[in-house]
Amino acid sequence: MTFASRLKTSAAAVGRNALGAVLGLGLAAALLAQPLEAAAQTAPAAVPQAAAGSGPALWVIRDADSTIYLFGTVHVLRPTTAWGSPVVDAAFAASDEIWFEITNPDDVAAAQPLMAQYGISPDRPLSSLLTAEEIATLDVAAGSIGATAAQLDPLRPWLVALSLAVAPLSKAGYDANSGVELVLRSRAQAAGKPVKGLETLEGQIQMLAGLSEDTQLAFLRATLADFENATTTLDGLVGAWAVGDVAGIERLGVTEMQSQSTELYDALLTRRNTNWAGQIETMLAGSGTVFIAVGAAHLAGDDSVQEILADRGVVAERVR
Repeated sequence: MTFASRLKTSAAAVGRNALGAVLGLGLAAALLAQPLEAAAQTAPAAVPQAAAGSGPALWVIRDADSTIYLFGTVHVLRPTTAWGSPVVDAAFAASDEIWFEITNPDDVAAAQPLMAQYGISPDRPLSSLLTAEEIATLDVAAGSIGATAAQLDPLRPWLVALSLAVAPLSKAGYDANSGVELVLRSRAQAAGKPVKGLETLEGQIQMLAGLSEDTQLAFLRATLADFENATTTLDGLVGAWAVGDVAGIERLGVTEMQSQSTELYDALLTRRNTNWAGQIETMLAGSGTVFIAVGAAHLAGDDSVQEILADRGVVAERVR
């Protein structure tokens, strides 16, 4: 498959992979490493292997007639990653609705025109924004996805960064089909549970495309600089997530991004968490049981969804 066709057929990866930017680890571009047609033929496992100990963290919010569970996810995992938990299974089974960041992270048909609209800028080629040395480095990295710097030239920096970030992860066995959202969505559909989204695919792509050019370039440069270490970093994050180590997630996925880029941190974490907290308050005003699964970085740190809710008098308790 040529790079051009690979990019076209894997456009939906960016929607799922906003978390890549959110965690500062490039998780979002996972599907760029494999043909989506092949991915679509492999249904995600309905039941993951049992996690060691209590498994990933889960929180619950309750009032007189509402129960809302908050579960942190990782968008790409090795198929062998164990994260199954009786506590999470019980919460999921008890819920009337299942909410994700978006409902259609693998909708290629919806993503293709959005990628063309927000991810290409021939009037601002990368060659006009990077130094000769950076172009040479980009050319080497581009080889990992079967491309050259010249082929990437018309793409905007945020898209190039995500496209390149996945290469070492894919080679290390990480797979979007094994990501938590697709597994849980498959389970919800099998159980006839409504699946809803806190955001839209277009909104997530607009969020990345709306970053300033300076921040997009910084994101690309950081991706190139960390190219050889991406797998090690992700391994650490997944290890922390799988055992419910929220402090570890904060250190690897939140603090690092906050220290590197205030704009990225505000756009991809703080503002979104604030929006989601408002939606959760609306859910609490109704009744029933809801299960919400979002990227683990959104549920860690001082600007997490839980902390924003706490400031509004809504308490999220860790389920032990």
